[in-house]
Amino acid sequence: MSARTLPEASFARTVLGSGPGLALAHGAGSSVAGTYGPVLEGLAARHTVVGVDYPGSGDTPRSTTPLSLDDLADQLVAAAVAEGLDTFAVSGYSLGGPVAVRAAARHPERVTALVLTATFPHRDNHLALALQIWRELAEPGDRHVLAEYLTMMALGADALEAMPAEQLRQAIGFTADSVADGTPEHAELALRADVRDDLPHITAPTLVISTTQDRFTSTRLHHRLADTIPGARLAEIRTGHLPMVERPGEWQKLITDFLARHGA
Repeated sequence: MSARTLPEASFARTVLGSGPGLALAHGAGSSVAGTYGPVLEGLAARHTVVGVDYPGSGDTPRSTTPLSLDDLADQLVAAAVAEGLDTFAVSGYSLGGPVAVRAAARHPERVTALVLTATFPHRDNHLALALQIWRELAEPGDRHVLAEYLTMMALGADALEAMPAEQLRQAIGFTADSVADGTPEHAELALRADVRDDLPHITAPTLVISTTQDRFTSTRLHHRLADTIPGARLAEIRTGHLPMVERPGEWQKLITDFLARHGA
């Protein structure tokens, strides 16, 4: 069905649920479980959910060469097709946003809808600086310092300031334990990712979810996506970069309501 030849689906993948297809593209330094874990069961209650772990995440081996946005997009599509889904919606979070956009651009006959959360069409100066620090902290393997940085940057002001000291310490420890080995390659790809040329040609109904307290991807970048993709709708959620941690139920409802409205 696809106009492009798909590769063999070689990335580790998560498959849950039944119903219309929904492919999941996770964020940098994370995995399908790390990004979508709190909402996976809710999404799978209405959809056949298929997600792939990028190289260096989950059970997918780390890459020895730079990652390619085209390769990640094609692997996501190939995994969904391998699970028997001819067409499917795609949800992309953070780095998964450009992956999802590229999947829709390269395989428009398969992608029925897009949901893009806390993401970007290209790096701006703020994101470039944030990613470069993230990448440099990840390289030597000092996960505690990296976890402190990520906790400070990723949580919204409301969530961060509401944490007692012990809960904050636990959050930093959890983050340190869950950093993907492939984080340096993910951050490097995010620095290069640029889907601006794809946006005007997206035909799938699209929801852009803007995380309004986000210190990584600015609301300016969220609006740029919504303003450039034809017919895209913008919704806001009062969180930092981690809606799955701060407001998982609200995030899940935004996704499922939009997909239900568009028959996906």
